[in-house]
Amino acid sequence: MHHLSRRMFLEATTATAALALAGTTVRAAPGDRMAYGLVTYLWGQDWDLPTLIGNCEKAGVLGVELRTTHAHGVEPTLNDQQRAAVRDRFADSEVTLVGIGSNERFDDPNPEVVRKAVDATKEFVQLSHDVGGTGVKVKPDRFHPSVPREKTIKQIGRSLNELGQYAEGFGQQIRLEVHGQCAELPTIKAIMDIADHDNVAVCWNSNPQDLQGQGLEHNLSLVRNRFGATCHVRELESPDYPYQQLIDLLVKSDYDGWIMLESSSKPADKVAALAAQVALFQEMVKKAQG
Repeated sequence: MHHLSRRMFLEATTATAALALAGTTVRAAPGDRMAYGLVTYLWGQDWDLPTLIGNCEKAGVLGVELRTTHAHGVEPTLNDQQRAAVRDRFADSEVTLVGIGSNERFDDPNPEVVRKAVDATKEFVQLSHDVGGTGVKVKPDRFHPSVPREKTIKQIGRSLNELGQYAEGFGQQIRLEVHGQCAELPTIKAIMDIADHDNVAVCWNSNPQDLQGQGLEHNLSLVRNRFGATCHVRELESPDYPYQQLIDLLVKSDYDGWIMLESSSKPADKVAALAAQVALFQEMVKKAQG
């Protein structure tokens, strides 16, 4: 999953060979396969692609989810040559393009609006495939006064199934962000029970709603078996969310995806702030592995 530079690969190979000679078996601890990444929302929104990749490398951030409309300009309007250039730029770096963060949603009461959103997502699926990503983030979004909740839940779920099937042909995952009025985990579970295609996954989003009802562990357990390659977090030192507990639960269940920062602050030195988040993430994982 993680793109290794030649130097890192050689170092890892040498270390493994040395351990093998010493008669030691290398066993990964639960949580070792998680890696830290960045959603280009806020901290990365003004960086063009070379700047974004360079800053991630400096900060030790190994993966990015490229949010649509931001300065890196990775959009469905790119032609084949431009898409290949994006793919090559990531391939030549230490940073993995984890996928595309679309803004598409499937809750609207008007079927034509939903059809447009599904078709637009299909374009993002093709884009992610062409630039070397592995999936597209989408949103369920909201409920409407004139429409029964169950109807909206079914509509979102069916849209996701259509997209899951389509994306499978491109080797892409559809990642449903826990978002908006649909962010309560029982609602997300109800959507995912309809969206039962293997290629539709949950993108945890570290929302206040995660702590409602029976609390974080219970709410996580409702959807943990449907987790995809991405999990969004805010700054890990935030006092209003139990990030250590989240990391504990992800380590315990041996999550093997990306923990991706979708930042909420505006520090003066974003690269230093990013590096600090990477260090904090590594500390929290070690503590969880205890």
